[in-house]
Amino acid sequence: MAVEKTAIITAGGSGMGAEAARRLAADGYKVAILSSSGKGEALAAELGGIGVTGSNQSNDDLKRLVDATMEKWGRVDALVNSAGHGPRAAITEITDEHWHTGLDVYLMNVIRPVRLVTPIMQAQKSGAIVNISTAWAFEPAAMFPTSAVFRAGLASYTKIYADTYAGDNIRINNVLPGWIDSLPSTEQRRDAVPMKRYGTSAEIAATISFLVSEGAGYITGQNLKVDGGLTRSV
Repeated sequence: MAVEKTAIITAGGSGMGAEAARRLAADGYKVAILSSSGKGEALAAELGGIGVTGSNQSNDDLKRLVDATMEKWGRVDALVNSAGHGPRAAITEITDEHWHTGLDVYLMNVIRPVRLVTPIMQAQKSGAIVNISTAWAFEPAAMFPTSAVFRAGLASYTKIYADTYAGDNIRINNVLPGWIDSLPSTEQRRDAVPMKRYGTSAEIAATISFLVSEGAGYITGQNLKVDGGLTRSV
């Protein structure tokens, strides 16, 4: 009997997270979606999955999602970690409180659910994790300071995790989107991209679909830029 694969998507109520959930459902995954807005529950119902309204900054909410997934389907094959938006200000004007918020939004959003699914994936001897990061993780922009700082940290976390759990057949990779259509469009930003257009959430979802697939079975610990060539030289 074929195994019914399942995917958990955090911050999956809108944007790239929601598009990833739709794509994975179309690929045949059963999906479990967490979002703070309630949109994740509605999307999960549409896709025949599980939806939990809660925050990826809450261990309790994440545990509810993982527990519900295990109760219904008994396994977790893929985890996709999306994120909201963190604080933005001039670099020396960001308060301690806002730096801590950025940590929660852009790094702990991965660490918390990964901690929960790792024992499950170890027991299965399989699993794939994809984190939605940013093209500016290695070439930071002043307009996204907390994102750039903590997603650079996410790259280090990902490499250490990949080294630690590759022997358990658990893979982890980051997708680094550039200007995507879920963001406000400006002519200046578009013209800065060699491809002269914004990317689409569907293109990010397709990249995630590939990274959790058997075709990417030898890829782990990587940071894959999907930015139309914007940061191709760094």
